[in-house]
Amino acid sequence: MAKVICITNQKGGVGKTTTAVNLSYYLAKDKYRVLLIDFDPQGNATSGLGIEKNDPEALGVTMTNVVMGTASLSDAIRPTKYKNFDIASTTPELANAEVEMTNMQRKFVRLRDAINTVKENYDFVIIDSPPSLSLLTVNSMIASDYLLLPVQTEFYALEGVAQLLESMKLVMKQANPNLRLLGVVATMYDKRTSLSAQVYNEIKKYFKQLTFKTTIPRNVRVAEAPSHGVPVGAYDKFSKGAKAYKELTREIEERTK
Repeated sequence: MAKVICITNQKGGVGKTTTAVNLSYYLAKDKYRVLLIDFDPQGNATSGLGIEKNDPEALGVTMTNVVMGTASLSDAIRPTKYKNFDIASTTPELANAEVEMTNMQRKFVRLRDAINTVKENYDFVIIDSPPSLSLLTVNSMIASDYLLLPVQTEFYALEGVAQLLESMKLVMKQANPNLRLLGVVATMYDKRTSLSAQVYNEIKKYFKQLTFKTTIPRNVRVAEAPSHGVPVGAYDKFSKGAKAYKELTREIEERTK
C-alpha cells in the first residue's frame, strides 16, 4: 500500500515542484513504484517532465477531470519515460475546477477518494500541491500520510510556516488524524553566504530533529533541468543538485520505513 507524501508550502518559489519531481525520480531509481500527482494549477510538475500542459487534447484526462468526477484517477495516469515512475498531469483549468468544487459534495476528500482507488499499485504517491492554503491544498493534506515542507534559506523563510502548521493541526483534528510532518528540507542553500547558514540554523532550532540533514544547494543544473523537461538526475547526475536530491531521497526512505 502506497505511502502518500504531500509536498507543500504556501510560499511560491521555494523548490516545491523541483523537490516533487526529483524525489519521485530518485524513488523510482531505487525501484519503488511511484505516482506523482500534479495538483498545482500551474502545472509545473507536468511541464517539468516534458509534457505539454497547455494542450488539453494531447493530455487527455487530467486531475481536473478527476476532482470534477468525470474520470477516475487511473484514467489520468500515464507513464513517464522513466521506469517505475508515473504521473497524473494537470492544466491551468484545475484552478477553475477548484471554484466549482466549493459547491460539491465531499469537496474536501475528492483527492483522497481518488488515490484510494490506485494505492495498491504504488509504493509512493507524491502530491505537488499549490503554493497556497486552498481547497486543493486541504484535499492534498487529507489524502496524505506525510507532509514534506521545503523552506528556502532566505529572509522571511519561516514566514507563513506557522499558519501552514496550524492548518495541518486542524486537518489532523477534523479529517486526517494520521497525518504527520515528515520533515523540513532547506532549499536554495548557498554555503557562501552567512544568511543561508543563519536561516538553516533557525530552521533546525524551530523543527529540531524534523530538519533533514541534506540541504538542496543553489545549483544551475537544478534550475536548467525543467526547461529540458527532465529531472536534474537525468539532466546531469553528477551535479551538486542531483547528488543532494539523491541523498534527500535516501533520508526520506529511512523516515518512511
